[in-house]
Amino acid sequence: MTQSPPPGDAARGDGAGRSHKLWGGRFKAGPAAALTAVNRSIEVDFRLWPYDVWASQAWAGALASAGVLTADESSAIQAGLAQVAKRFESGALPVDSDEDVHTMIDRLLHDEIGDVASKLHTGRSRNDQVSTATRLWTIGSIDSIESELRALQSIILRHAESLTDAVMPAYTHLQRAQPVSAAHWMLSHFWPLERDCNRITMASIAASSLPLGSGAIAGSAYRVPRDELRENLGFIRLSENSIDAVGDRDFIADMLYAMSMIGVHLSRLAEDMILFGSSEFGFIRFGDTFTTGSSMMPQKRNPDAMEIARGFAARSLGGITSILATMKGLPSGYNKDLQDDKRILFDVVDSALLVLPAVTGALAECTFQVDVMERAVSSGMMATDLADYLVGKGVSFRDAHGAVGSLVRAAEEAGCELSELPPERFTSAHASFGADAREWLDARASIARRDVAGGTGPNAVRKQVEAAKSALAESTSSFQAESRP
Repeated sequence: MTQSPPPGDAARGDGAGRSHKLWGGRFKAGPAAALTAVNRSIEVDFRLWPYDVWASQAWAGALASAGVLTADESSAIQAGLAQVAKRFESGALPVDSDEDVHTMIDRLLHDEIGDVASKLHTGRSRNDQVSTATRLWTIGSIDSIESELRALQSIILRHAESLTDAVMPAYTHLQRAQPVSAAHWMLSHFWPLERDCNRITMASIAASSLPLGSGAIAGSAYRVPRDELRENLGFIRLSENSIDAVGDRDFIADMLYAMSMIGVHLSRLAEDMILFGSSEFGFIRFGDTFTTGSSMMPQKRNPDAMEIARGFAARSLGGITSILATMKGLPSGYNKDLQDDKRILFDVVDSALLVLPAVTGALAECTFQVDVMERAVSSGMMATDLADYLVGKGVSFRDAHGAVGSLVRAAEEAGCELSELPPERFTSAHASFGADAREWLDARASIARRDVAGGTGPNAVRKQVEAAKSALAESTSSFQAESRP
């Protein structure tokens, strides 16, 4: 039967009980305390309980379809698991004998329904069990990440719409390059986040391959209807190979790569905001609620949220490096090295869900000093426009570049703006310069000339704003239409 999706991560509570390991019959003695300590993972994987309960309910139904359980046994197990979920929601805590969350659920299920609970683990292993629960958690976490990305994009778009008439310098090599619409600069941070949304969607698709039914490595010995399991749990497809399925953590690498790219893009946005918010630039004023002061210097306003975002980029890059380094040396099948996969995944996702709202909030309360931005545009930044002027007169761009370069040098030597050079200096640089050449040193005219699709011209920016609105509208409608586990 189709199961209901699990609740979200719940708070822990207390619980007690005897040792209830899922293994150990072939051992004469119990494990050493040091091994138990290093082998225990419940502090990390506890949050998987909703997904493990849900997958276990689906597995009980599949065992009934395979004739392993009677209908009554399957119903009792599923009802018992529902009670286990309630105990987690009420605050059940692990006890010392709970090696991992799967052991804890098994213990609580025995408390609820007795020995029939022992039949649930028939035909499955913790290898395919943990991979299934982790995949479900990953898919669920992507909704939260996308929601935060869309919130940040909305703030970027809001600022862009307010800056369509503002002019600012654009930079290459952190040197003033050409004038652009401030909206165009602001939107330059929208599209990387759009690509991030696409990447996490692809990570969700990668995670949506059902390993349950693969057993420890060779597949289940019972004819469980895996396609029915897939449908009940909301997966797109079945794993193709049981050896691959239990050792496959590509989906975690995909997720961590997507998260590392989010970290990189947040860091670049943060760097722009930090620079532009400094006294040396003065383009931006930070608000009060997402900045901090100094314990020594009363005048300070520190953009901590943005700086922490830069730090998150390093942390997320560490995550993808760590998982790839773990995966690259493993033999086929499951290996205990993979126990750390969740620690890495959870840490990066948790950090992102802290950082993203902080960056969004910090950006939302920023104000832009458009007069300061425009004053930072100098006539020398229209040097390329002067070269284009000569090209319009039939001069090759190489010759035009050389002629304008000599004008720039003359202005530097004279300590004046390019626009302040006398007319005869223009004509001495190239005979094709006419009296109208100075008109090409106007910043707004320069911007208007770059109205090519994707450029900084007014019509191009308006179209870009509309495209950004459409991207957000489409994501909202698909968000509402999609049903995820």
